[in-house]
Amino acid sequence: MDRSVVTSMKVIQADITKIEVDAIVNAANSSLLGGGGVDGAIHRAAGPGLLEECRTLGGCRIGEAKITKGYNLPALHVIHTVGPVYSGSPRDAELLAACYRNSLVLAKQYSLESIAFPAISCGVYGYPMKEACEIAVDTTAAFLKDQGQGLTVWFVLFSLPDLLLYQSCLESISENATSTKKNCVDKLSRDD
Repeated sequence: MDRSVVTSMKVIQADITKIEVDAIVNAANSSLLGGGGVDGAIHRAAGPGLLEECRTLGGCRIGEAKITKGYNLPALHVIHTVGPVYSGSPRDAELLAACYRNSLVLAKQYSLESIAFPAISCGVYGYPMKEACEIAVDTTAAFLKDQGQGLTVWFVLFSLPDLLLYQSCLESISENATSTKKNCVDKLSRDD
């Protein structure tokens, strides 16, 4: 893996509504009209303009992504994506990977240079953090390798254990960048 891919991915423990990037990603529900967790926090911080614009978008299907202005947020844009409710099916992983990939595609289409992701589907949607981390990092690394030149990706985690998990996964890629999925999965499995 190209060293620039590894250095383009960063991890931080913070409140995603306070991150100064070109776009933050909202782990939204399919209505895009606000909800709990990250979704509710983003809507509250952005102000009523976000809800007004979201009403014009006609919702969003699982795995897809839509973009709005950031309104009162430090971020210029919000990319809304709907993650899967975890069921243990292989389709869950495909849909979660699509959330990351489609959000990154929008970032490139809008010529954005920085994007910040929360841990999509890991709250009330029940996706196990370890599996979600592997999917997030692997999907992002593959995108950056193929078409992500000039894009910095932040993974913004709320808790210290989640931060450490993501750091471990990113470090494993950095240590031996021959196979992202193998390295990330192997490193996380050894840490159990």
